[in-house]
Amino acid sequence: MSGTFQTLSPSRSRARAGISREALGDEAGYGYGYGYETIKSMEQGRRKPTVRLLEVADEMCDARGLLVAAQEYLKPEKFPARTREFMDAEDRAIALYWYEALLIPGLLQTEAYARALIGNHYPPLDEETVQERVAARLERQEKLTRRPTVAFGFVIYEAALRTRVGGDEVMREQLHHLLEMGELRNVSVQVLPVERGVSGGLSGPMVLLETAEHEYYAYAEGQETGALYSDPEKISAFTQRHGMIRMQALSTEESARFIRKVAEEL
Repeated sequence: MSGTFQTLSPSRSRARAGISREALGDEAGYGYGYGYETIKSMEQGRRKPTVRLLEVADEMCDARGLLVAAQEYLKPEKFPARTREFMDAEDRAIALYWYEALLIPGLLQTEAYARALIGNHYPPLDEETVQERVAARLERQEKLTRRPTVAFGFVIYEAALRTRVGGDEVMREQLHHLLEMGELRNVSVQVLPVERGVSGGLSGPMVLLETAEHEYYAYAEGQETGALYSDPEKISAFTQRHGMIRMQALSTEESARFIRKVAEEL
């Protein structure tokens, strides 16, 4: 967007119309004394222009709708850049095995739970981005029922079940949703109790994928990083770690009873 805005307005359209940065910023409502730095920041690509700014600039610079049309570039990305490659592999998967240590896996989150997580992101996200990401997360979940021949296996560390994201009511709904998802014939949900949480279970989340072309991937994500691995040695290490975690986890029947008990305690 910054490139589009730079090409169409500030240094060209604005200068051609003889309008100063201060005048444009003030007319857009940025307040006396702040307009110059705000417009400068947008022109230099350090921040995205707002829809309001594009509308004002279009009128003041007589851009005849070119700047207003550029607002399409302001739409937020559905997913952070580091996860898009993983999203592509997930869409092509015929088998997916997910271990999550602190949160409910994204494919199993309720709308309220996802909104509580994304809405409390820091640095804060604007409301439009929150809405887009929540909607995208829910859209991803459709593959659980749309592709019944794909195997989904989830192991969730007990801490994720007891962390009250969004409050008691949100968590109670989330736990019941886990029970419902676990009843699907292509989905298994297991719990790794804290008393068994040793070995690879404390090293963080991971996802193992197999595609229809029999390509194998492992995905690991941290607070600011995410990596999709295809190297056989890396895949082997993740597979061994995940195998140990599944071996220590409760069976699906025991897990359902465990989840139900946690929900009753809320």
